[in-house]
Amino acid sequence: MPSQPRLASSAIVERDGRILLVRRMNPPAADLFAFPGGRAEPGETPEETAIRELLEETGLQGRNPRLFEEVELLPEEGVPGSHFLLSVFCLDADAETSAQADSDAAEAGWFLPEEIYALPVPPSVRACVERLAAEWEKRR
Repeated sequence: MPSQPRLASSAIVERDGRILLVRRMNPPAADLFAFPGGRAEPGETPEETAIRELLEETGLQGRNPRLFEEVELLPEEGVPGSHFLLSVFCLDADAETSAQADSDAAEAGWFLPEEIYALPVPPSVRACVERLAAEWEKRR
């Protein structure tokens, strides 16, 4: 019987053409670089989840959430509870605040799209970065 996906959200934050990623410490996607994010708490909207997770994992206060993508992340083999419906939001954050890895993030950093393509990232993150980079090119 197929599992019901759990709700989760992640946050895309951009500064000077660089995108904030964290290296995840826990499954799913352990040891991969991804947008800050995680599971929704009871009663939380997807936007609230993205803002909370960004704060918990990086110390950045996000605002002005704009839905960028919704992705169904199918269960990882042997990882119970890894089926998610992920809402990806673009968020604004103060430029003077530095990102610090916290919660289940092992590290946090700002990466150019071409640097992200060389990192171990989930396919959903790569697809979002490719779409972002294409949109940025059109605006030039």
